[in-house]
Amino acid sequence: MSTSFRPPILLGLSGPSSSGKTTLARLLRSIFSPHVQILHQDDFYRPEAELPIRHGLRDWDCVEALDIPSMITALSFIRQHGRLPDDLVSKEDQNSVGESGISDDEVEDIRQAVRRRCEESGLGERAIVLVDGFLLFGRSVPELREAFDLRVMLRANYDSAKARREARAGYVTLEGFWEDPPGYVDFIVWPAYKLEHGFLFRNQDVEAEVDESVVTTLGIEVCPGKGSYTVKESLHWVIELVLKHLSTIK
Repeated sequence: MSTSFRPPILLGLSGPSSSGKTTLARLLRSIFSPHVQILHQDDFYRPEAELPIRHGLRDWDCVEALDIPSMITALSFIRQHGRLPDDLVSKEDQNSVGESGISDDEVEDIRQAVRRRCEESGLGERAIVLVDGFLLFGRSVPELREAFDLRVMLRANYDSAKARREARAGYVTLEGFWEDPPGYVDFIVWPAYKLEHGFLFRNQDVEAEVDESVVTTLGIEVCPGKGSYTVKESLHWVIELVLKHLSTIK
């Protein structure tokens, strides 16, 4: 390995299901191109037959559904080699994402503006690996949470998350395709989100204010607005976080 090698920045982008993580990750990849790669937590699901059953339903939203050790191993490989593992084949990239409301021309304008700021500030070029996932900072995954250099969390309230999730056609999986059965958000998705992330919020209420002492201690940047930010507002907020982080390590 070259002595000039600099490990990539590992940026964890988390939040509840249907909060816009993958949409935002793909926009960030376009804006910071060609220096960004994306790793999807959904590519580390265990086989469907191994998922626990709750309320008579397969639970895709709990820690037991994920191969967390393999994900941590992949992140270690990325930090050491600066690229994704050769044997990682993404299924998540086959899934559709919601409309961002940002045109290709707008994305290009933002990309050029970011590039100028980096050049003017002498930030140089630094590889970034964006990791998007619903369970990067939860209570049960402290080792995974600590693997990131920059921890960014989006928000979504129950009503918007449910509406977006139920509007999706389904998900490509290891075995084929999954469609949420009726009641899946209420019985599985939202309770799992509250169980894992309640400790980040006042009174364990995931729709309330964050507990600043907890998120500051853990180094988690939580998007303002309690889920009201548009994709464009969230995008600009994350860009500023990335540029700020780059300025501290240049």
